[in-house]
Amino acid sequence: MTAEGLTAAPLAIARPLSWIVVGAFLAAALLERRDEDRARAVAVGAWLLFGLFWLVLVPHFVLEQKSIVEGIGSILAAPLSVYAGYRLWNGRDSLFVLTRAVGIMGLIYLPFAYVPFLEANPARRFLVETVAAQTHFLLNVIGVDPEMVRGVEYFSRDRGVDYTYRSTFVFPGNARPITYTIIVACTGIGSMAILAGAILAVRAPFRRKLRALAVSIPVIYGLNLVRNVFIATAFGQQRMQWFPGLLTSLFGTTDEQMVSYYIADRLLAQFGSVIALVAITWLVVRELPEVVTPIEDLLYLLTGSEYDLEGALGSSTVRADGGEE
Repeated sequence: MTAEGLTAAPLAIARPLSWIVVGAFLAAALLERRDEDRARAVAVGAWLLFGLFWLVLVPHFVLEQKSIVEGIGSILAAPLSVYAGYRLWNGRDSLFVLTRAVGIMGLIYLPFAYVPFLEANPARRFLVETVAAQTHFLLNVIGVDPEMVRGVEYFSRDRGVDYTYRSTFVFPGNARPITYTIIVACTGIGSMAILAGAILAVRAPFRRKLRALAVSIPVIYGLNLVRNVFIATAFGQQRMQWFPGLLTSLFGTTDEQMVSYYIADRLLAQFGSVIALVAITWLVVRELPEVVTPIEDLLYLLTGSEYDLEGALGSSTVRADGGEE
């Protein structure tokens, strides 16, 4: 198999598999209240499939995307998913919350990311083009004015459905024009789905869930626009051409114009997004302390140690309303 085939094949497998995985997680969540034993079996199967899903995507994130964060994340997620299934099978019932959370995350994310038999996904198009238009507006505010076009007008080969939208910024460049395209991964929908899934999965008064969503989703959306503006400016105006020899070797490219992109996006923005997500999660915990349960389970899966985050934060810190509703 060629290198191009090796990086294209994972998506052909992962996309349909993603719906099967999410369906299994949601089925386990529905069964949990009526038949815990059957729910446990279905949930364990879902976690095993989830591990396979991440294993399939490793070549895509490592070889195609050249993403350190996503590459390490997919490599870790595969065995951790299997371990989660093992721990759930052996009686760690708190993992049912994380099971529900993953199912809800997928239900929110997949309609934007992948809908079988529907390439002209209206929800995806609306989200991508809205984020692109808002990014373009903010670029103009700071005095940066790239041309915004449909990506297919500049690329000779098919790069995916996102490039058919009006979401590609064109800068003059050096050797040739520089293009930066807003794709679905640049909209923040992934991070929003993660937090929304965790919030909606816990058993708590709906009013507090709404408050938690209100303090997290707008912040994620706004920070994501700032992220897009930062990457577009740094890459389009070639502001981070640092250590070109080292960076081109590290990311396996001969195109020195890509150096600013790899520094701005693959290094600074992606690691910054992880830090921002942790900070926003802390805000969510203040409104909805029940969210610490899936967080504690994640930490347990990663480290093998038990954590009492609510105790560490203190009840006066994690409960913003001072009592039950």
